[in-house]
Amino acid sequence: MGDKPIWEQIGSSFVQHYYQLFDTDRTQLGAIYIDASCLTWEGQQFQGKAAIVEKLSSLPFTKIAHSITAQDHQPTPDSCILSMVVGQLKADDDPIMGFHQSFILKNINEAWVCTNDMFRLALHNFG
Repeated sequence: MGDKPIWEQIGSSFVQHYYQLFDTDRTQLGAIYIDASCLTWEGQQFQGKAAIVEKLSSLPFTKIAHSITAQDHQPTPDSCILSMVVGQLKADDDPIMGFHQSFILKNINEAWVCTNDMFRLALHNFG
């Protein structure tokens, strides 16, 4: 990993940490958000650490596993990192589904936090 740009190292580490927490204990995800953070989950908007954790903790499944297919990271002009993740997830006994998720990461007080998070299932049945 030493030959990758720093934003790729930070982005990749964040993605690994995020999905490990999500798959094991979603209530712990509050540590990566701040009160100004925004989440868009399947078109629904949530702002603030408490609202985001409440949403993620109340998702209607007990068991989930994410598999990352690809991830891309870019530095932004204001020293943040934009990360895009494509993968598959399996929740409870549901079929495997594709998903897309994007994050903006910002260094605040020597810690990288997620200021923006957007998630969509990759469903193609537009009705």
